[in-house]
Amino acid sequence: MPRAFLVVMDSVGIGGAPDADRFFNGVTPDQGANTLGHIARACAAGQAEEGRSGPLVLPHLARLGLWRALELASGMQVPGLETEVQGLFGAATETSQGKDTPSGHWELAGLPVPWDWHYFPDITPAFPPDLSAYVAAIAGTDGILGNCHASGTEILKRLGAEHIRTGWPICYTSADSVFQIAAHEEVFGLDRLLSLCAAIAPRLHEMKVGRVIARPFLGNAKTGFTRTPNRHDYAMTPPQPVLTNWVQDAGKPVYAIGKIGDIFSMQGIDEVRKGDDATLMRHLSDLVGEAPQGALVFANFVEFDSLYGHRRDVSGYARALEWFDAEIGAIVARLRRDDILVLTADHGNDPTWIGTDHTRERAPVLVAGQGAGPLGQLAFADVAASIADHLAVPAQGPGRSFF
Repeated sequence: MPRAFLVVMDSVGIGGAPDADRFFNGVTPDQGANTLGHIARACAAGQAEEGRSGPLVLPHLARLGLWRALELASGMQVPGLETEVQGLFGAATETSQGKDTPSGHWELAGLPVPWDWHYFPDITPAFPPDLSAYVAAIAGTDGILGNCHASGTEILKRLGAEHIRTGWPICYTSADSVFQIAAHEEVFGLDRLLSLCAAIAPRLHEMKVGRVIARPFLGNAKTGFTRTPNRHDYAMTPPQPVLTNWVQDAGKPVYAIGKIGDIFSMQGIDEVRKGDDATLMRHLSDLVGEAPQGALVFANFVEFDSLYGHRRDVSGYARALEWFDAEIGAIVARLRRDDILVLTADHGNDPTWIGTDHTRERAPVLVAGQGAGPLGQLAFADVAASIADHLAVPAQGPGRSFF
């Protein structure tokens, strides 16, 4: 009985989104953004030399068709196109009106988002007074800190010491539909932070804010502040069944690696395995050996996005891609005869682009285990339909199988 491994390389976009001119970083439209292409170009020009050197080397992903997918999505050609392709490859276009985590993942799982998310304005204060007062009341504090658009690392540098002094939670947002709360694990308390986020999430979800995110950290003003791995996302529940539900309802097991359980509010998921990306790769490797017949393993590798894309760190992003390439090559080599591995992305986050937010881009679709050749232009939802087809479970979304 076949198994399926769906792996999201968070933010590894390949440019070419036809509606990128309607999505912005500040006042600059995303038209022309190309996460993978611009990283490859920077590496070839010797502009990504921190911790690595030279052209971007991704032999295993190249053999699966990554560079061909890049060319298909955006027309960009880079060294490596001459590599013999041993997988199926395509370029997927999103229809949901967002360039965020829930939009991309829900649509990859067969459900285009059926509404417009609520976004907080890029002004200070960013949140309406009644919402700020509500959060403070639930937290048991006289107020909140932040109340603005900010990057997670920057706001800790700016407000971490004040948070320790006052005990007030640090609340901030971004270009995504999110409400984030940072708090010190020891001073404020991790359990208290998680309880606060869980308590306010229903109100934010009523506003169509996609996620409330707990962002715990440690440290002090002298040594610096560092976010811990205990992040937790309180996401809206998908309003209709998605791929995980389809598979679970057919009596087959579903494993979530990374933040997949949070993104789908545990809908259709039997087991979750978390950690940093190195730990997640070990979980994926373990499940290649352990997952039973008929299983779906759905993984997200977030550090491309969280550590390097938002921080506009081209060298770091390139190092992460080269690490991932080596690891995924070992995974592909261990797949069973009836397995498939599908690699894709949920949006872009071009580290060469202006601003610090996601970029609207097409996503690569690379498939190991089903022969070789081009799949052409695809829809995000086609990924779910194809995996359902492979696992012989009924698909309920708008996508079409490419098998």
